[in-house]
Amino acid sequence: MSALLAALRISRRSAWRSRGRSALIMVMIGLPVLVITALFTLVETMAVSSREGLTAEFGAADARIMQAPPGTELHQEPTGTSWSTGGDGTPAARLGPSEVAARLGPGTRLVPFTVGVLQPGAERIEALRIDLHDPLTKGMLTLAEGRLPAAGEVAATPESGLRPGDVLRPAGAAPLTVVGVVEHPHQPALRQVVGPDVSPAQTEELWSPHDYGSGWLADTPKPVTWKEVPALNAAGLYVTSPAMISDSRTPLRPGPMNAAGTAGLGVMVIMVVLETVLLAGPAFAVGLRRRRRELAEIAAQGGSAAHLRTIVLADGLVLGGAATFVATALGIGAGALGAPVLARWTAATVGPVDVPWAAVLAVAALGLVSGITAALVPAVQAARQDTASVLADRPAAAADGPGRPLAGVVLVLAGLGATVVARRQSESVWVWAAAVLIMIGLLVLTPWLVRFTGRAATRLRLPLRVAVRDAVRHRSRTASAVAAVMAVTATAVAMGIGAQSEYKDRRDAYTSARPTGTLAIWGGTMSDATWGKLRAEAARLLPGVPLAPGYQAQDAQGHRYALRYTVKWNGIRTRRTAAIGDRALLRLLQGRDDPRAAEALASGKAVVFDPAAVRDGKLALRAGSTSGPPRRLDVPAVVAVPADEHQGGALLPRALVEQAGFATAERQLYAMHRLPVGSTLGHDLSKATGRVTVASEEGYRNLPTPALWGWLVGAVVLAVGGTLAATGLAAADMRPERATMLAVGAPPATLRLVVAGQALYVAGLGALMGLAAGAVTGVALSRPMTTHGAGDPATIAVPWPFVLAVVAGPPVLATAAALLTRTRLPLARRLQ
Repeated sequence: MSALLAALRISRRSAWRSRGRSALIMVMIGLPVLVITALFTLVETMAVSSREGLTAEFGAADARIMQAPPGTELHQEPTGTSWSTGGDGTPAARLGPSEVAARLGPGTRLVPFTVGVLQPGAERIEALRIDLHDPLTKGMLTLAEGRLPAAGEVAATPESGLRPGDVLRPAGAAPLTVVGVVEHPHQPALRQVVGPDVSPAQTEELWSPHDYGSGWLADTPKPVTWKEVPALNAAGLYVTSPAMISDSRTPLRPGPMNAAGTAGLGVMVIMVVLETVLLAGPAFAVGLRRRRRELAEIAAQGGSAAHLRTIVLADGLVLGGAATFVATALGIGAGALGAPVLARWTAATVGPVDVPWAAVLAVAALGLVSGITAALVPAVQAARQDTASVLADRPAAAADGPGRPLAGVVLVLAGLGATVVARRQSESVWVWAAAVLIMIGLLVLTPWLVRFTGRAATRLRLPLRVAVRDAVRHRSRTASAVAAVMAVTATAVAMGIGAQSEYKDRRDAYTSARPTGTLAIWGGTMSDATWGKLRAEAARLLPGVPLAPGYQAQDAQGHRYALRYTVKWNGIRTRRTAAIGDRALLRLLQGRDDPRAAEALASGKAVVFDPAAVRDGKLALRAGSTSGPPRRLDVPAVVAVPADEHQGGALLPRALVEQAGFATAERQLYAMHRLPVGSTLGHDLSKATGRVTVASEEGYRNLPTPALWGWLVGAVVLAVGGTLAATGLAAADMRPERATMLAVGAPPATLRLVVAGQALYVAGLGALMGLAAGAVTGVALSRPMTTHGAGDPATIAVPWPFVLAVVAGPPVLATAAALLTRTRLPLARRLQ
């Protein structure tokens, strides 16, 4: 049997005997592999390529034709597509089905479809008008329950909340009976109704070549290729076909990775290896301490130093290989099972299970290398142990060096300088690259910090003094555990500060034109009689709720105009629509009576809540319409304070708008009123007219990223695990000292305090170092994550509860766990 096979056999038996320690090492090695593998599988599965989505888009058709609105310029190329509306070219006339079929060749059969939206109540739902009985639609949707719809019927997706037997009552259309439930192959969260008699609302603003509009599924005599595309584009037709997607000129793979992507991959590899080695290293060292006698007996029987190194490295190979295999399998399973769930939660797409084997195998190899690397230092220590001392049960002499503080200081300073430079870059990956340099510098500096902080041991009580002095004597063991806690804490703190800063920046960037809690009822183009009916119905449905009127601007031909202006809010250009109203609406927008603003409004001036939009006492407006020519207006304005901090907008008096040549008509109602859950106000108002929209201003609703608490749990588990591994190693090394203390009458509580003192010292020092490193990286991350151009200041926010939990949690939990350790030991036999 070769030496390697023998070493693997010994390692396998040792791992089985110490199953708890082996499981801990496998978790520490396998956890990064599992997470990264799951992420790769998840992303690849949720990315639906053009070829994978062929059936859902085309069914059994040979082409999908979308008719663009008049004035749309289309330019389809194999490397991409561009389209724009309102071009300078002559608008293409809309073609009929016979004309489209003629352009595709004799024998072409067309199946019409329309994609738009319905509003049966307060919420909108997507709608597809098509006959699912036609063979060309096979595969677009899968029937899960009931039957396919016929005339006057629809099928609905599960997320729509409709079941067979329900009746759908679209505004301004005949009721439709739900007869089936259909599922989209790649969009589990899709809320859609489908049927041959659905009448979805279509507007030119909603049109897009892949989402909304009208078109045909085409059964053509020959494949539609790129040669026919220019002529079809010129006729206002957007075309896609399997032949075009399968064309070899169409790029299917992303281009070469840029510098930021390469740096990000390198940083990820370094951090994964560093974290794994630091976390699993103490656990391997614990195994080495417990196997010292076994290794010494092998050496006494003729085993060389190389043999001992091979045995310990085999531990890394066996445990790392097992951990990598299990973690890879679990990661693939987690990614495959999590993709449909995540797609349903986030309204994303999901395709067939797809595993990026090259990336997954690279991650597995990285985990295996990390396991072997973590066992490297214990392997060197095993080869250097004194066989006679081990067999005589004499403790090994502590021979730790003083460390290399100068090299560590240089690396930390270099990392800080790199952080200052990286903070000004647009990619956050450069900040992480600088953070790795800081962490490596702190890792080199850790032995000196352990020795330096150990000077405070003389002022501590006996149990803590013994614990700290032992940690200082065995600096190589202590430094590895301290550095592991430092790396985990620094990463979590940096992520926490970056995520909280991004959340605060997004919250500050949120803006609305109305106060939180405002109910808005908007009427579209309608007669005064219809509006009067709608207004009366709103007053009846909202008894006792004061309704402030708002007005529309119209030209002499009755074309509706929107008066808009552009302003920068939190560094982002925001376009707002100015409201038109009187003092009642001003009071609602300000949440109080403001005599100065009311006087300005009465005198014909605009009241503006965006100070940056007013220049030289003027507000620049652009009057735009989908039917009439645009106009520019400069109106007198004053700045006022709105009701909410994140509120902007402007209010124009009717007289000012009418002086500009527009007519005004009341078509809006506003109220400070929160609708109860399940309110049917929108549905009820739609009975008066289908041209009504009901909206509620709820304010900023997003919460701080839930991933913060996932990072907290992961950081605490890893930090406590590394600390307990180092504490177990220290307890094994301190068996003679603890036995002596027990022999002279030390109570069990004192022995537990010694072990707990080790855990507190290791976790506490690592957490403080991680706090310092993570704070620097987190503050640096805030700039690329929250700035939106030159001159925009960075947003810095610290999630104090999260940081406190990350920094204080591991020391507290590790100390509490160490206090529960078994302290009764047999008396040690000492040889003279």
